[in-house]
Amino acid sequence: MMISTLLTAAAVLWFAAAPAVAQIDLGRAIGAAADLGKAATVSDDDVKNYARQMRAYEERVREQVEPPGSKYSQRLASLTDRHRNFDGLTLNFKVYSAKTVNANASADGSIRLYTGLMDLMTDHELLFVIGHEIGHVRGGHSAKAMRTALATSGMRKALTATTNSSAVILADSQLGGLVEGVVNAQHSQAQETESDDYGMQFLKRNKLPTDAAASALRKLAGLSKGGASILSSHPDPGKRADRMAAAR
Repeated sequence: MMISTLLTAAAVLWFAAAPAVAQIDLGRAIGAAADLGKAATVSDDDVKNYARQMRAYEERVREQVEPPGSKYSQRLASLTDRHRNFDGLTLNFKVYSAKTVNANASADGSIRLYTGLMDLMTDHELLFVIGHEIGHVRGGHSAKAMRTALATSGMRKALTATTNSSAVILADSQLGGLVEGVVNAQHSQAQETESDDYGMQFLKRNKLPTDAAASALRKLAGLSKGGASILSSHPDPGKRADRMAAAR
């Protein structure tokens, strides 16, 4: 709200001296600030609801989910069944059928791994990645990405159309925009560092080999440029591996 207020005040001062041709862009800037303020007021429950809708759309339209009986799903279940309720979170895990080396998380507690990642990593390395993704949920990073996407995808009317935002059913076009804005969002360096630390603590808490953290990140560092879509490139996986090795 403070950001919105400051931007709006600054924009009004600029507007008084601006040429008429620029006034349309000014209106858009003020509208974007208002949208950001609206999105910031969306409750945690609403954010989770929108995330669930987004995942359902993604798995209906964009991604192929490995069937429960596949070797990938069975492997993931063996690694995660005991972690479905962890650190105050309710989590769910699925595998997407794609050679992409990737994993992501959303605010509703959905953790998604790709078959390409599972082919690359050992079980312990996968558990570090899973811990890292849980860290994004626990640290509020996934919820922040959702709020940003809601603010920048032209959904202000959907958010304010009813006093019961959880009752809003988003259209496929809106959900497609959320997938792009949330699942493909890059986390900040601070968020990645926090989630790396959480992943390391996840290994320690479950009495797993902590060298899996560094080895997982070194595998990512070894991929060709553009191949390591998993985790953000800030900071670079090699430096992150060194930091994890020192934290064992």
